[in-house]
Amino acid sequence: MERRVVLLVLLLLGLVTTLPNQGDWDIYSFHINSTVTSRYATTVITSRVANRMDQSKEIEFHVRIPKNAFISKFRMFMDGEVYDGVVKAKEQAERQYTTAVSRGQSAGIVSSVGRTLEEFKTSVTVAAHKKVTFELTYEELLKRRLGKYELQIFARPMQPVKDFKIDVHINEDAGLKFIESKGGLSTKELANAITKTVTDKQAWVYFYPTVDQQKVCDSCSDDGLNGDLVIFYDVKREVSFGDIQTGDGYFVHHFAPSSLPRIPKNVVFVIDQSGSMHGRKMQQTRIALIHILSDLAEDDFFGLITFDSDIFHWKRELVQATSINIEQAKRFAENIQDRGSTDINRAVLEGTRMLNVHPREDSASILILLTDGDPTSGEINPQKIRANVKRAIAGKFPLYCLGFGFDVNFEILEKMSLDNNGLARRIYEDSDADLQLQGFYEEVATPLLTDVTMIYTGGSNLTQTNFSQYYNGSEIVVAGVITDNNIESFIPEVVAVSRNARVIFSRPNTTTESTVTAPVDRIQRVWAYLTVKQLLEKKLQLSGPEKDKVKKEAMDLSLKYNFVTPLTSMVVTKPPGEDSAVLNKPKEGEQPALPRGAGQLPALPRGAGQRPPLPGLAGQLPPLLGGAGQGYTHRISAPAGHPGLTASRQRFFSPAAHFDPPVAAEIPLLYNSAPKKVFLSRYTPVYDMTDTAHQISIMPILDRATMMPYAPTTIPDTTTQAPQTQRFLLKPENMHFPICFDLPTNINVKILHLPSRGLAIKGMIGLKANGGFTHIFLHVQNDTSIEVDVDSVSVKEGETLTRYSEQTQITAGSVTVIIRDKEIDVSVGDVRLVILVHEISGRKFLWPVFRQMPQDDTAEGVFVFNNRDYEESATYMTTQPTISRIKVKGKEEEVLRDSAVDFSVPVPVSVECWFFFSAQSALQRPTTDLYN
Repeated sequence: MERRVVLLVLLLLGLVTTLPNQGDWDIYSFHINSTVTSRYATTVITSRVANRMDQSKEIEFHVRIPKNAFISKFRMFMDGEVYDGVVKAKEQAERQYTTAVSRGQSAGIVSSVGRTLEEFKTSVTVAAHKKVTFELTYEELLKRRLGKYELQIFARPMQPVKDFKIDVHINEDAGLKFIESKGGLSTKELANAITKTVTDKQAWVYFYPTVDQQKVCDSCSDDGLNGDLVIFYDVKREVSFGDIQTGDGYFVHHFAPSSLPRIPKNVVFVIDQSGSMHGRKMQQTRIALIHILSDLAEDDFFGLITFDSDIFHWKRELVQATSINIEQAKRFAENIQDRGSTDINRAVLEGTRMLNVHPREDSASILILLTDGDPTSGEINPQKIRANVKRAIAGKFPLYCLGFGFDVNFEILEKMSLDNNGLARRIYEDSDADLQLQGFYEEVATPLLTDVTMIYTGGSNLTQTNFSQYYNGSEIVVAGVITDNNIESFIPEVVAVSRNARVIFSRPNTTTESTVTAPVDRIQRVWAYLTVKQLLEKKLQLSGPEKDKVKKEAMDLSLKYNFVTPLTSMVVTKPPGEDSAVLNKPKEGEQPALPRGAGQLPALPRGAGQRPPLPGLAGQLPPLLGGAGQGYTHRISAPAGHPGLTASRQRFFSPAAHFDPPVAAEIPLLYNSAPKKVFLSRYTPVYDMTDTAHQISIMPILDRATMMPYAPTTIPDTTTQAPQTQRFLLKPENMHFPICFDLPTNINVKILHLPSRGLAIKGMIGLKANGGFTHIFLHVQNDTSIEVDVDSVSVKEGETLTRYSEQTQITAGSVTVIIRDKEIDVSVGDVRLVILVHEISGRKFLWPVFRQMPQDDTAEGVFVFNNRDYEESATYMTTQPTISRIKVKGKEEEVLRDSAVDFSVPVPVSVECWFFFSAQSALQRPTTDLYN
């Protein structure tokens, strides 16, 4: 049997994507077919691609899918063969995963994109003038929010496609109430490409744009479609009990009564006003809070708390939402100011107290927390905070946690919410953050039922059946197994508390057997989907053997139903000679685990890519990229956003870089007629940069003094003699990309020096390339010194030295240090520094991140910069996508499009950046000023 190489599909976050080089290959057909039956959507994306080249070509499949979906099938068709994916436990695939990561392979990814989408990408090599068909299937249960279901389909084929179409078929036994289409693909002329056919229970939406139409939407271009088609709809609800379908021994119950009186609510808003909420976040919070206060009904009662390290009440008890109280509360909200640290524990407990001492019959209580950071004051242990909050709430009302931005510890919020019958929602730092906050509130603004219990006599293996509250515009969905498939003994009912009394909802005497044409296992798959989702949530709340048990249940179901989840991997066979690819499904807010060597672009193997010697120069070329006397040709690609370019890039170090004075290399970039001269200093890497449609030639390195070809006597191994460097990343707000530069390893550098305050922070860069800091030292004017390494924190006050290795809070003079699991928080006045402890391939290292830094003209250090100092050359950047010019403090510097590892996030991720050839050019100060 012919041996096939395996593609491993694990789910992975945050690597850059690529675009095709148009003309090399042609997507001649791109179809998206989505079938929705009783709110369960199965979507199949089929892309047919032809290699038009006279040589083999790597062809990619690149689509975006909803975050809420599970991939359930992936197949490739090529040369009469079908290459199917098989879902396996991650543990089973660990050896393949480790091997692929060690090789730096990442041909396939699923990464988080914005708020609602994940990006799926993989590739395969296709022979000259051959074709390949990719087919991806994903499944999701549509959620009802604010009275409607939403089906989002994203289309970005990366080139105009002659045969492009989206077919959506919606089939609802309950009957369709309305249906509408929106999104970026329904704008301008594209609206004319959408047709709809609607009957009582079914609807068909077709989107068949012409090639010309594919270039004219708001975000479309000559590269084709780039946007989403969003279908909104709702179903009729003639019976308050809802609709229930059965089949193949399973049932699904959709419960969403609407003709009920609203329940007055008691709501307490707990708002973070710590220093990290400074600026736009606080401004948007004020705007949203003022709007939300205006929406309170007069029979509601409310409370308002702000907090940092202290608690601030508008009123100490709940008050009625009268017009006078609302106006007073708005004035309080308008004057909320950011300051101090973050005592989440005390704030939530105070909000809980206010609700507990104000019980009202026939009302519903809600606690809403908004924060953007970790607990840094008072009780800081997450487990203790969870226990305190759960004990105080005692199941009496839900806790909703809103995490503002990506600095927040979202996992803590998620666990606290799940512990207390609520949910956590991330608020994205964007211009519409206030609308996101208002939108969430609208979802919980109108309680209709409390203490909802779903009862199914004759049912087993049920999904969640108890819900603290039901809100207008939402929906409760329960699925399970009908015992012995005995429909006659299966009796469902719902018991809940309405505004005035206990109510019971019973099923009418009508058949529940689904009459919709659907796969025989559809209802069973809905049950499996819901069960896996809820088990993954439950796993977050547990520890020890209980957690292991729940994890195994979720994994077993994922394997049985072929769902790619955070616990499983998909292994796909590929044609002979293909390498493995690595994928990992991201959870909310998670960054991708770094492959070994990520951020350190790979060294070129000796002799790789050699071509015949250049005429007359045999034996005279230095061993820059190949053997003596050899030129070098290499195809590379550049980042997403530039057609025809990809993000992979080779970094080359010249052995001549070890010599003084430096030598110069003449590099003719074929998209630019003039050769590019790069001086190779002791620590300066050499890059090759070019359009993928061309090749570049590295010409002989010339000795600077003689300007004659430099002839080496030996050929050293460039992979071992390359100088080691640490890449730094700075993020000026007005730049398209961050800036980056390299410093040598094994040196002390100034992280921050504030001479006016007597504060000095420095760090020791480790020996490994891109290996971060081994030690970080902090010294304050009053003889307080702190040393941080990967295992401990040492504090010296005067002659007293104390070492800490456990999670704790330390106060030493004006310095506060909080030791957490994988980070150390340091606060000195209005300076807040978070030192992250990273671990890659078993090696730990440190990375400092400033959450707050004062505006001080005397400040200096490797992370110190002013946003106004950097200005991109827009014209140059447009004409030369991989090379640009940036003004730094008025001086123009040449930069190259490259990548760096962003260590400022809990799990590092590779990002694009503008690379400066020296720290001096990036910061416009002598490099030696940075050293200690």
